[in-house]
Amino acid sequence: MKRSILCSLALGLSLARPGIVQAQPANAPAVESAGTSTDLFVMFGSDFVRPGLAPKANYNIGLGHTFGWLKKNPLGDELTFGYTYENGGLHGFLHTDFGSHTEALGIMKNFGLPKTKRLTGYTWVQLGVTSMTGNRLVENRFYDGESLGLIVHFNDHDSIWIQETYNKIATVPWYTTASVGYTKSW
Repeated sequence: MKRSILCSLALGLSLARPGIVQAQPANAPAVESAGTSTDLFVMFGSDFVRPGLAPKANYNIGLGHTFGWLKKNPLGDELTFGYTYENGGLHGFLHTDFGSHTEALGIMKNFGLPKTKRLTGYTWVQLGVTSMTGNRLVENRFYDGESLGLIVHFNDHDSIWIQETYNKIATVPWYTTASVGYTKSW
């Protein structure tokens, strides 16, 4: 009888919290109480340039760090730095001389979704500089990106991000980017 109650309790606890439950030493600080994590993200996507819906490659890599003291900030709780390569040439997803290289700082707001712990949503605002290559001179332009996304958590350290981003570079028509990426957190 005791064994079946313990098994039921263990099963209930494992289903209630996604990921792997790891035992911590009594003197180790709890990760959740610290309220911080660091994320390494790699995203692959496609731009759809307006007007015309021309598909273009969009590859992104970056780091983000959540700060416990920003949890109540309405703008965000995670500061990010990212590098993005976008192909501006005629070959869509292959590298050409015409591309843009963007370095951007951002702030991300993570929020829970009702009735699930495996899915969370986020908003992400990024500002930076885009360097456009392929012309006689490299052209540097101001960049603004605003994203809405969904995170699918596999465990405490691995997740997939799915996002849609509205992008604006000065002197370039606006465009959207649909991206999927992998994130490793620690």
